[in-house]
Amino acid sequence: MITTQKDQLHRFIFDNTIVRGNMVQLNSTFVTALQHHDYPPVIKRALGELMAASVLLAATLKVEGGALVLQIQGKGALKLLVVECKLKFNAEAITMRATATLDNKVNINSLENLSFNELVGKGQFIITLDLKNNPKDGNQAYQGIVPIEGDSIAAMLENYMYRSEQIETRIWLSCDDKTASGMLLQKLPDLPEQDADDWNRLGYLANTVRDEELLSLSAEDLLHLIFSEEDVRLFDAQAVSFSCSCSQTSVGNMLRLLGEAELNSILEERNIIEVNCDYCNKHYEFDAVDTKALFAAEIIVAPSKLSH
Repeated sequence: MITTQKDQLHRFIFDNTIVRGNMVQLNSTFVTALQHHDYPPVIKRALGELMAASVLLAATLKVEGGALVLQIQGKGALKLLVVECKLKFNAEAITMRATATLDNKVNINSLENLSFNELVGKGQFIITLDLKNNPKDGNQAYQGIVPIEGDSIAAMLENYMYRSEQIETRIWLSCDDKTASGMLLQKLPDLPEQDADDWNRLGYLANTVRDEELLSLSAEDLLHLIFSEEDVRLFDAQAVSFSCSCSQTSVGNMLRLLGEAELNSILEERNIIEVNCDYCNKHYEFDAVDTKALFAAEIIVAPSKLSH
């Protein structure tokens, strides 16, 4: 068998059925997202699963020219998971970045055996579709906020897609130290109910997949293994990579939101303002001259670009 091609999204359909699917395998993308952070293993797995899921959903929700952001906000040991996935117009590649935040009072040695629900506590799931650069979708941003329902990230996303998007979806996610993988099946809407037998049969077959198979096999081999008797059409792969959009300018604009008085107060205490990017851990510094320059001229935004 061929080992999986890393850092690729694969789309596939089952001929003469109501079912379509996506499959993703992340290697260097996942490793790069982790390399500047010392997350405990259970957090690495959760972040990897959400990264794989974000690519699957971005391909499904048609965010070309925009971004999909998935957030899990928890009240347990895990305070925040964020994954941002971007697709440029007519691009064959997908870029993404991810970060996690833990309760700084928690003993990380106590986390390993916690379930997803225990790790998050009573939390909420936030999904944002940022299509402001996509004129075909009216240059809009959409956001959904729902309580976390489900005992895993996959179950949480399945529940969201069914309740909020009215689309039946099944998701399988797996993650180890170096690879995050996922597979998604989706029942196309507005089709005759008698075709539900196909959906049930294909879902049953997909549910036989094992973690090691999802992590190690190529898309071709995995589809053949699971759906050997089905007519599956696999499309060309899209590359996925880690990319962080942080810059001195974007960090400066963020600092401006704190106000000049607050920044001057920090400078009086420390002589310099230091900021590390949550995604790539790049270090930024602003001294008194830099800070003054942030407020030297008003940033003018055309009214047509504002979104409320």
